[in-house]
Amino acid sequence: MRFELPPEKLCRTFDPRDFRCETTDQVQPLNRIIGQDRAVRSLHLGLEIQSRGFNIYVSGPPGTGKMTAIQGFLEELARGKTPPNDWCYLHNFQDPYRPKVLALPAGMGRALQRDAKVMIARVRADIPQAFESKEYVDRRTEAGDWLSKERESIFEELGSKARQAGFALQVTPMGILTIPLVRERPLTEEEFRGLKEEERREIARQREAFQEEIREAMKRVLNSEKVLQERIQAMDREVALYVTGHLVDDLIEKYGDFPQVVQYLREVQEDVIGNLDQFRPQAQAQQAPAPPVAVGQDLFFRRYEVNVVVDNGHRQGLPVVTEWNPTYSNLFGRVEKESQMGALYTDVTLIRGGSIHEANGGYLVIPIEELLRNSFSYVALKRALGKREVTIEDLGESLGYMAMKSLKPDPIPLDLKVVLVGPPMIYQLLYNADSNFSELFKIKADFDTRMEVNEENVRDYVAFICTLCTRERLKHLDARAVARVLAHSARLAEDQGKLTTRFSEIADIIREASYWATQGGVRYVNGSHVQKAIEEKVYRSNLIQERIQDMFKRGIFLIGTEGARVGQVNGLAVISLGDYAFGKPSRITAALGLGRAGVLDIEREARMGGPIHTKGVLILGGYLTEKYSQDKPLTLSARLVFEQSYEGVEGDSASGAELFALLSALSGVPIRQGIAVTGSVNQKGETQAIGGVNEKIEGFFDVCRAKGLTGDQGVMIPASNVQNLMLREDVVEASRQGKFHIWAIDTVDEGIEVLTGLSAGERGADGHYPEGTINYLVDKRLRETAQLMRRFGADGPTPRAREDET
Repeated sequence: MRFELPPEKLCRTFDPRDFRCETTDQVQPLNRIIGQDRAVRSLHLGLEIQSRGFNIYVSGPPGTGKMTAIQGFLEELARGKTPPNDWCYLHNFQDPYRPKVLALPAGMGRALQRDAKVMIARVRADIPQAFESKEYVDRRTEAGDWLSKERESIFEELGSKARQAGFALQVTPMGILTIPLVRERPLTEEEFRGLKEEERREIARQREAFQEEIREAMKRVLNSEKVLQERIQAMDREVALYVTGHLVDDLIEKYGDFPQVVQYLREVQEDVIGNLDQFRPQAQAQQAPAPPVAVGQDLFFRRYEVNVVVDNGHRQGLPVVTEWNPTYSNLFGRVEKESQMGALYTDVTLIRGGSIHEANGGYLVIPIEELLRNSFSYVALKRALGKREVTIEDLGESLGYMAMKSLKPDPIPLDLKVVLVGPPMIYQLLYNADSNFSELFKIKADFDTRMEVNEENVRDYVAFICTLCTRERLKHLDARAVARVLAHSARLAEDQGKLTTRFSEIADIIREASYWATQGGVRYVNGSHVQKAIEEKVYRSNLIQERIQDMFKRGIFLIGTEGARVGQVNGLAVISLGDYAFGKPSRITAALGLGRAGVLDIEREARMGGPIHTKGVLILGGYLTEKYSQDKPLTLSARLVFEQSYEGVEGDSASGAELFALLSALSGVPIRQGIAVTGSVNQKGETQAIGGVNEKIEGFFDVCRAKGLTGDQGVMIPASNVQNLMLREDVVEASRQGKFHIWAIDTVDEGIEVLTGLSAGERGADGHYPEGTINYLVDKRLRETAQLMRRFGADGPTPRAREDET
């Protein structure tokens, strides 16, 4: 029959001999992105331009392996490059609430941290020893003896003056008492009371006069004690400088090229000297550390620790960090707090960096869906990229919700590339709704879902299979298994000239095929194992399809696969269950009558038809008008419906089938029920490609096989869909045996010939179609209808038409 496709057109196969290998373990593994030249060029551009805002959004549907590909691409790009700086936080001795940030070459942060810890440990051990040394104790005793002698001399001199003034001195806890003397003997209280009033007054006057001598003497004592304290402080400072000097000097010599480190070491030395009581044996802190409450002695010494928030000493290149859970604290770090004696305490050692700190100097990869689930993270990321610096602070503080005083570490300069990975829709939404997004993510890297079938891409595909099997320790594939994988890839791509780049789906099939090969106890995966994996995947998901097929077989769903009927045709639809899609035939009928209502879509009237389906039905009116209404008004009242349709109808892929049912009803010529139709049409009568062609053909084939193949059954598709055919082997074999057929048409006229066996007929020079053709019969029917309408005097629109117009 005309327009029938040969079996070799129904599915593309791959020759195992073209792979130049017998098994995939003979192939060199692949370590680059394949089939994504456009995306790779975009990535190179975005990563090489260092100007502000040239961050990257990697766009592509799920399953294309873009996240894995991006990680591998960035790791390869980062390998061998000089690692970025370490980042540390230091205690700020001038303002403890604002820790200082320090950048050091990779690896030196940990070295400084260790050196500082060793230095303080040595200081804590050496200072008590120095204070307990014989030399220090002797000098301290000598200083104390000097003070004792000074005090003794001062009090002897004061006592002599007191006796001359007629008083004796008595030292008490309340101070120095002056007791009157009579004949060099102290007066008792009773004797003092027995004196005359004038005598008592005179004694009081003399006592008052002598108080100035006492005050002067006490000043001298205090001055002596002050001198002693200064001498002791000088001795302590001398000891502390002696103990810390060589330790600090050694580190200054080591880190002399870093002025900030040298300054910090000097500040540490001065702070140690200023807090010697903390280092004395069994000493208790004389003053509390600044933030935020009094704490134990051990916590005091944490001020001298170096907090390395980013350590790049172990890296062999630039950092590549993927943050799968981009919460605010995971991205931007946090200032932790500890509970001490019922109060919250924090210090410089409790500052923690986030993934943005870890990636600084390199690359940070974030799934956009996860980032948008944490809206505060998205806002903070934009702020950090805009300012080119990142500050560690509590989320509540950054939003202005917290008034509690806490640390405010210095910001860290940012120099990194952020790569967001997500679907195209989110990119479009952000680009249109967020003005900052386009300024910060100037590069879009689009990942395609398909790539061309050519020698290079096939070779890369085989190498990808080798890489997967090697990395995951799967059984390698032989050449026939590879050919079957490539055929399945073309099936997923829905194109004989394309291969899918949804590598996650391909990888799953290979993993399952390896399992079946292991179950079979063979060394290599062969084609039957791949086919088994494909079939098992279908079986796990096609329960609903089997239920529907059973309902067709039992006659619950009405579908004709034999004979011919007027105004009735088998249309095809695709039902998608997310992980699985299958074709389902539906009976489409057309009913005619007198009137001017035109072509009425019952699905639309029942609010079960979508806008695209409605558009397809309206196009039918345009086709009929141009084809048959050049010499007469189009007088028609037709009803189109999907029988037993309960889930709604959307799409225009059935518009061709609806038109054929309508032409059959108008011409009175029956349509072969063993043929199902899919494809849309335009107003010029040309057929147009549709999606899901393989599932639709296989769905009708399964129904025909269940009811019994007669050799007259098949599916008619648009010729533009031939390139999309990747049918199952059982369908191809049935075609090869002449039990099932596929027809490809370009026009409505070709399709009606296949369905009815009659020629469509072309309009002659006289404006008429050849007698006996389908177009002749349709034109005749429409002419007769127009005449009948005039005979009945239907000059105005029909009631139904009036309703439609309103």
